[in-house]
Amino acid sequence: MMGLLDQYDTTKRVQLLVFVAFLQCAAGFYLPGSFPHKYMVGDQLSVKVNSLTSIETEIPYGYYSLPFCKPMEGVKDSAENLGELLMGDRIENSPYRFKMRVNETDVFLCQSGPLSADESKILTERIDEMYQVNINLDNLPAIRYMTKDGYFLRWTGYPVGTRVQGDYYVFNHLKFTVLIHKYEKNNVAGVIGTGDGAELITTNDQNLTTDSPGYMVVGFEVVPCSVQHDSKLLKNLTTYSKYPSPIKCEPDKVSMPVKEAQPLTFSYEVSFVESDIRWPSRWDAYLKMEGARVHWFSILNSLMVIAFLAGIVLVIFLRTIRRDLARYEELDKEAQAQLNEELSGWKLVVGDVFRAPDNAEFLCVAVADGCRILGMAVVTIFFAAMGFMSPASRGALLTGMLLFYMFLGIVAGYVAVWLLKTFKSGELSGWFSVSWRVACFFPGIAFLILTILNFLLWGSHSTGAIPISTFAVLLLLWFCISVPLTLAGGFIGTKSPRLEYPVRTNQIAREIPTQRFPSWLLAFGAGTLPFGTLFIELFFIMSSIWLGRVYYVFGFLLIVFFLLVVVCAEVSLVLTYMNLCVEDWRWWWKSFFASGSVAVYIFLYSINYLVFDLKNLSGPVSAILYLGYSLLMAIAVMLATGAIGFLSSFLFVHRLFSSVKID
Repeated sequence: MMGLLDQYDTTKRVQLLVFVAFLQCAAGFYLPGSFPHKYMVGDQLSVKVNSLTSIETEIPYGYYSLPFCKPMEGVKDSAENLGELLMGDRIENSPYRFKMRVNETDVFLCQSGPLSADESKILTERIDEMYQVNINLDNLPAIRYMTKDGYFLRWTGYPVGTRVQGDYYVFNHLKFTVLIHKYEKNNVAGVIGTGDGAELITTNDQNLTTDSPGYMVVGFEVVPCSVQHDSKLLKNLTTYSKYPSPIKCEPDKVSMPVKEAQPLTFSYEVSFVESDIRWPSRWDAYLKMEGARVHWFSILNSLMVIAFLAGIVLVIFLRTIRRDLARYEELDKEAQAQLNEELSGWKLVVGDVFRAPDNAEFLCVAVADGCRILGMAVVTIFFAAMGFMSPASRGALLTGMLLFYMFLGIVAGYVAVWLLKTFKSGELSGWFSVSWRVACFFPGIAFLILTILNFLLWGSHSTGAIPISTFAVLLLLWFCISVPLTLAGGFIGTKSPRLEYPVRTNQIAREIPTQRFPSWLLAFGAGTLPFGTLFIELFFIMSSIWLGRVYYVFGFLLIVFFLLVVVCAEVSLVLTYMNLCVEDWRWWWKSFFASGSVAVYIFLYSINYLVFDLKNLSGPVSAILYLGYSLLMAIAVMLATGAIGFLSSFLFVHRLFSSVKID
């Protein structure tokens, strides 16, 4: 009995721990993967720096590429994930040192040596190109508030300097404000995850009460100033010593010029302010959603397009097709044979509608890669909407996309071989070749574009250039994981049953009548409807990528994405039916491009965005980078949306002719 009681107590304890862990996950659901760090009064806080970025060039540079102060222990890289490296982030330690709840003013940091001609030139170029300095504290980027033309603005980071009447000035004094909140902990047992592992927290009340309460960092603000220091007072100062006279930080005035052969002096001050902001809400200042009504308008617009297309589809199914089939089934065989001679439209192509398409293997590759990209998008957006790929985890979104794409290779291989078997009426010849092409098609395009762009970034000495070691890792992931999974999916596809055609294909192909309008023109025009469902959301995504804004409305994006899938399916289905009605049995590729043509409009919109919204984008390298990444995005969208259109049309045509009893 005692053993049973002990076992019962153990079970209850495990259930309690699981329940508490769930509660804590729910409490931190806002940004999963981000856990509070408790600092005691006087604990040292380390500030880290990231790459210098600009919306005018889109070419990031290392923080220490400029003559800034370096830490006494030397520059050290922080751990970076694959997504951070691909995004151009380079996290490094900094010379700034704070102590929890210890306000400091007039802290001398360092004085650089006399600026060389190259250093002065680079510094003025970075100021002209509006480069921003990005600083992080406890994984929070420094945020800057300002009022301009009656608008309250907020920015992450601060500018390197400014230009006033032809002279260049550097911001060399930083006024930091750290918002803190008293550490709060539930009086229950649980496991608190940290960056380094998990710690079991006891419920002993004696351990919960301390004379010196801990604090959490819930905000990090910066005000940059340009201050001219007195050279006479700098002679005996060392790093972190107090400047002899008060330093006035006036953001509206500048006085530290950039001149060749003249040194730069850097200083800072920091103050700690207790805030009512709680830990789960500390990212609200960065993730405030602008234009919620615009997002809802986008969704409403998409629903209207879907309703319009759904009406057309219902007319096709309920009136035209059902009426024809009902009339056909009422006739006997002799009457059917006589009616066959009088038939017109889609009923005449019954012997050719399932004739294998041109370049059938390439179509299998395109649809299979599109299914993989589509699956990657669905899973990534879903987890991002759930909060598991938040800005608190830098690079998590891009890392997740790569991993999902890689492991979904098994789906791509299966789809490609299954389609190939269907096209070849069950023959298995060529399944390995098509699986290999699926594994190399889109990744090969991506590697080609990234390699070309990488050479440009290497030539610019930018941190956006992918290191050779990272390239090697990507190649290993490609050939050691993605390719084998794709081949495994293809092998599974050889074992699965193919889709049987409901009618036989004639040996001689039927001649296609001359069309009044080119069918390819209709396929190109059909892309306007899917584009209409996403162009508003596309603006926010482009602004996030190229204007440095944080995009976190993945819930809206998930809704718009599913609406896009529905519109692509409906558009392709309607266009396929129109092609069959004019006796055009070559519907395979046209159904793919009917929805896939939305990518053309996305690329054209990208060019429009470059001309009108990124007017300040300077230099041919920046423009080539922008167009290269836009082209890669457009190709991915074409494959994904084309796969939707083709598969929906394939199932529609199969279902349609399954109802026709013609030998």
